[in-house]
Amino acid sequence: MLVENIMRTSVVTIKPYATLKEALQLMKKHNLKALVVDKNSPSDAYGLITNTQILKAILAEDGDIELLNVYDIYKKPAFSVSAKIDVKFAAKTMIEYNIKRVVVTDNNELKGVLSLTDLTHYLLTWVD
Repeated sequence: MLVENIMRTSVVTIKPYATLKEALQLMKKHNLKALVVDKNSPSDAYGLITNTQILKAILAEDGDIELLNVYDIYKKPAFSVSAKIDVKFAAKTMIEYNIKRVVVTDNNELKGVLSLTDLTHYLLTWVD
């Protein structure tokens, strides 16, 4: 089974210079724990921002997030895998490096996101 068969293709993205408040609003609206951060140029890399990173930033700033942008705290480059690799390889890599979600790209273009939750749902289909 290939990553492209179980990844999520409806990905919510955010610009690097968006505010943390905007990021939180998008996460709440779409019921997400992470957003893909857009590239600044075609040759740039995608990033990821998670609700945990935002929470840590809010705590560090004593709740004042008006001055912080996504750019200030997101991880870039995001760990990425090809849509054309075997799910087993992606799962092994994610577990080995303790990564909860990866950006799925082909030719440096966003195709989707693969999370440990997606992998768990895939594995549960074997159990039935």
